[in-house]
Amino acid sequence: MRRLSRKIFLCGALVASAFAGASAQYENADRQVPSSNAQVQLSYAPIVKDTAPAVVNIYTTKVVRARRSAMFDDPLFKRFFGDQFSFGGSPKDRIQGSLGSGVIVRPNGVIVTNHHVIEGADEIRVVLSDRREFAADVVLADPKTDLAILQINAREERLPTLTLADSDNVLVGDLVLAIGNPFGVGQTVTSGIVSATARTQQGISDFGFFIQTDAAVNPGNSGGALVGMQGQLLGINTAIYSRTGASNGIGFAVPANMVNSVLRAALNEGQLARPWLGIRGQSVTNELASGLGLDRAGGVLVDEVYPGSPAALADVQIGDVIMAVDGKEVIDEPGLNFRVATMENGADVPLAVLSEGFIQEKTLTLSLPPEPVERNLTKLDGRHPFQGVTVANLSPRFNEEIQVDPFLEGVVVLRVERRTAAGRYQFVAPGDIILGVNGNTVERVEDLASLDENAERFVYQVQRRGRVRECVIVPNRSYRCRDIR
Repeated sequence: MRRLSRKIFLCGALVASAFAGASAQYENADRQVPSSNAQVQLSYAPIVKDTAPAVVNIYTTKVVRARRSAMFDDPLFKRFFGDQFSFGGSPKDRIQGSLGSGVIVRPNGVIVTNHHVIEGADEIRVVLSDRREFAADVVLADPKTDLAILQINAREERLPTLTLADSDNVLVGDLVLAIGNPFGVGQTVTSGIVSATARTQQGISDFGFFIQTDAAVNPGNSGGALVGMQGQLLGINTAIYSRTGASNGIGFAVPANMVNSVLRAALNEGQLARPWLGIRGQSVTNELASGLGLDRAGGVLVDEVYPGSPAALADVQIGDVIMAVDGKEVIDEPGLNFRVATMENGADVPLAVLSEGFIQEKTLTLSLPPEPVERNLTKLDGRHPFQGVTVANLSPRFNEEIQVDPFLEGVVVLRVERRTAAGRYQFVAPGDIILGVNGNTVERVEDLASLDENAERFVYQVQRRGRVRECVIVPNRSYRCRDIR
């Protein structure tokens, strides 16, 4: 074990030197601490002058539909209270507004912002720094990265833009500016430093890998620019840690490399399809590291490999530990997911993999998740418990779109109509995987197409949040559900 640990440590040092060399150019760049009062008094104004015109304010509105309680129409209620609660007829809809920021990244009016800034909006208005206002259309919205791409009609005018930096070159301690529209007061610039990079496990988005900064970021800054001293876009400000809603000096930005991958998809195909490795894994903790002979936590332990996936074709095995991707160290599973998500389909990617006690390089060709079966979205109908339930066949590619485990197979519930028995009694819920009905295994939507409407009772099993639930329903009489494992 001691000799094994030494081999791994030495090989790990070789891997570390690989990605140390990749960033040497930037570590040796002219980053200097001010050496005189004159340097301390230097101004950010030239950078702001060049970059601020590319940062816009975004205003959204949506109609919130008012619902009238059925209680007001109940005859017994009217007998005692009359029409004094009718509010002059049907309740009125109301308009709800919100604000945020965005960054122009193409001179023809392509803008990057946060998904949560425009989510559910019926109307999106973009106000430029010169106070001109435009209507905006959504080109692509991606909740998994909390990014959205908008388009305004700039006609023949070429608008000011920000160039995306290579966010892998951002170092802790670099000076940065945050530009946005906090609290709707108008365009505001704040300064700070990069407090940390590769922040994961924040629960902000599915691809959690953020640049942390202490530049003041407040509500309304979402979607705004995090700018470096070269005037390039380092990231899109997305979230803060706060107990009051105001800045506490901990803000997070989506790195420019992730922004670039979403932008590339929006401009090329109009839809986002991310490549995948085809593995299921777990972050290597200190406890796992000691058992694997590593001297510290880091890397992703492979628990499962999807047949025919890029990882399988590259001979990645269960029990291997992925230590680096394309020369960049992998600390945990979110970091691995981020690295792969920013790469292009078809790219050849070298992995540094701990396998059988030694670090090996395995090169794989990224591909899109497969879709071996048609989705077959179907709304079930008939006199049975699944009336009004919309189901579909799972596959790795479809699973990616609906944000479920890519390894899950079978038939998933997508929607349940509220006015049906399934909706009222919650026989099933969106996200459930139907395993079997009346002793018959359900593997495809077709298996549900011929349910016996005359059955005296229905016994079915579903998988819900990792547990198997069984329900017994006697139509028009009784039902009971229980977890069986």
